[in-house]
Amino acid sequence: MYDYDLLVVGSANADLVIGVQRRPAAGETVLGSDLAVHPGGKGANQAVAAARLGARTALLLALGSVISFALGLVWALLMRAPTRWVRWPVGAVTEFVRNTPLLVQLFFLFYVLPEWGLTFSALTTGVFAIGLHYSTYTMQVYRAGIEAVPAGQWEAATALNLPRRRTWTAVILPQAIRRVVPALGNYVISMLKDTPLLMAITVLEMLGQARLYSQQHFRFTEPLTVIGVAFVLVSYLASLLLRALERRLVR
Repeated sequence: MYDYDLLVVGSANADLVIGVQRRPAAGETVLGSDLAVHPGGKGANQAVAAARLGARTALLLALGSVISFALGLVWALLMRAPTRWVRWPVGAVTEFVRNTPLLVQLFFLFYVLPEWGLTFSALTTGVFAIGLHYSTYTMQVYRAGIEAVPAGQWEAATALNLPRRRTWTAVILPQAIRRVVPALGNYVISMLKDTPLLMAITVLEMLGQARLYSQQHFRFTEPLTVIGVAFVLVSYLASLLLRALERRLVR
């Protein structure tokens, strides 16, 4: 059984460490720490900390997107398997993940799996949880794209006697993915807005930085407003890029 410590250490002139950390079991080696360090000074230190956590948010988003896109495609292909012994387990797993809150999944992966001997860093857990959660949504997007491919394309591949793998990689998937790029982009924006949930497992990102600053200086309006505007701007820029990509793909 593991124990957990709530750590709030530091002052305005020192580093502040805040979070919940699992106490290592007897004989367990802990490599590094998942708790975030917030420089308590002003000026350059605050700017460096903000830039570092902004980069961490971008990293979370990028890795989570890659996992969700790749795993979602795998789910979609498995759901088209000819045998129900493949389709039913995949359908049950994806329905369970899609219908449980992301926060519950984060807690389960970070706090429950270590009791079974599976221990991962908070950052790794957060990336995998976001990717797994949203893969169940991208699966449905891929499924719709595959079903939207005209039946004549399947018939043409059969008439040309193309191998099944060649049919998928050269005929079906290129057309299906081109159709679903806008929908996949919407989920990228949704993932961005869900990254603050990772504070629950000690992964500090932009909102967490704003919260720590507010608690140190007892000023909440400015930092939280700045973070809100930052999320709006990033989401808007992402939507513009997706529209440009969509126009390029439909040419």
